[in-house]
Amino acid sequence: MTSHAAALDRALASLEIRADHARRSTLEAGERLTVPPGEATLLFVRAGEITGDIGENLGCSIDAGSGEAATLRGRRTLLAGDALVSLGCQHLVLTSQSGAEVTVISVRVARTLHSGALPGVVFVNDFTRAEPAAAALAAHLGQSPRPGDTTICHIMVRTVVLAAIRAWAFADANAAWPPRSEDPFLDRAAAAIVADPGHTWTTDELAGLAAMSRSVFAERFREAFGRSPGGYVTDARVHRAKELLEAGESVSEVSRTLGYASDEGFRRAFRRVTGVAPSRWRASAGPVPIAHG
Repeated sequence: MTSHAAALDRALASLEIRADHARRSTLEAGERLTVPPGEATLLFVRAGEITGDIGENLGCSIDAGSGEAATLRGRRTLLAGDALVSLGCQHLVLTSQSGAEVTVISVRVARTLHSGALPGVVFVNDFTRAEPAAAALAAHLGQSPRPGDTTICHIMVRTVVLAAIRAWAFADANAAWPPRSEDPFLDRAAAAIVADPGHTWTTDELAGLAAMSRSVFAERFREAFGRSPGGYVTDARVHRAKELLEAGESVSEVSRTLGYASDEGFRRAFRRVTGVAPSRWRASAGPVPIAHG
């Protein structure tokens, strides 16, 4: 068993997952469905389509067919057989343009972070193909209860949620960092950010490295990387912060190294991307070697 697989096994075994309730909903064309903050939710699309918009927050999109994972901001449409897991970090509104049949399960999740933090929202494309047994369970949840259904529901929900997390974790393990574009001038600017994430990068400075005007650079950068130059700087800082925290450096040391004006500013930025506090990330990681340079 690889170290990643072993870490994932420990993480999944430590997760406490219980279903509060499940319901089946039929949405008319144009109807909205709200996923509230503060409670974890599993949503499975049985038929139709539904679109969620996570704005500038960070999510993860998984393609079950290719096994590829990518960070996601903005809008994403789920079709029949797709799933969504929200950890309750944000308010999420989903809209169906043509109608949909969905199963919505409110879940209590107590996490420990042996293998890292989950993004606030995980979209799994073709969950039915990735986890056919779990998807079959999800499709039948929320029907009229029978004796013993409460216990069985807890078991089914745990199976479905763990399967979604496993799909994310193994796909994410193969996701490349840093992301690259097909434009060598943009890649030059992106490489500079990754090489020195603690620098106070400005759009003008990065545009100069890319030999472009400020406006052209900002537009092309967002098109190529799916985020603004400032968002890329934040991602690079958080990626480096994870490495430093896992190597045993304190939150204050990491904050100073990465150029944050205050520890609290660093904590907010780290939590916004990862969904957990840097101190918790540090506590969950064993000592690992890290290359400085």
